[in-house]
Amino acid sequence: MENQPILTATFNPKIKNYIFFIGALLLLVSFIGWPILVIWILGVGQYVGKRYYNSLACELTNHHLEFRKGVFFKVEKTIPLENIQDLTFIQNPILNFFNLKILKIETAGNSQSTGADMKLVGIVKVEHFKKQVLLQRENLHSQHQNQTTSNHTVNNETNELLREIRDLLKKGAIK
Repeated sequence: MENQPILTATFNPKIKNYIFFIGALLLLVSFIGWPILVIWILGVGQYVGKRYYNSLACELTNHHLEFRKGVFFKVEKTIPLENIQDLTFIQNPILNFFNLKILKIETAGNSQSTGADMKLVGIVKVEHFKKQVLLQRENLHSQHQNQTTSNHTVNNETNELLREIRDLLKKGAIK
């Protein structure tokens, strides 16, 4: 029950082309990257894009958002839903060309200088995924509130019972 998957994100295959294009663009703008650009175009770019796409995984569970990615360096992140502060869409002309969006996730305690805790590029039906994350976060928050209220009621009942026992003991000790 603790980590049952609620929703598994699927990623748009156009991410492979996006990675290829961004890599080529970065190599093109750097003078040192020009010789490597030829190698990138002849096959390395497609290989890296395919590996990156195949490594992507994102899953919404009862309590967490879990994300995995990486070509050469693997990254696995688990973000507790109660820590999520903001979910933002990012679009730019290059992303629009590939019909992709970035879902940026920021958490409590995250400084603005370091950027987002997680950026998910190219989720299919990203608006639906965002709504489900927010809905599950609200459900979790409601469960915590109900549990806190229940614990408070039990504590009050326990305290009242202890007061009655104390009063009875005082009466018995006076006689």
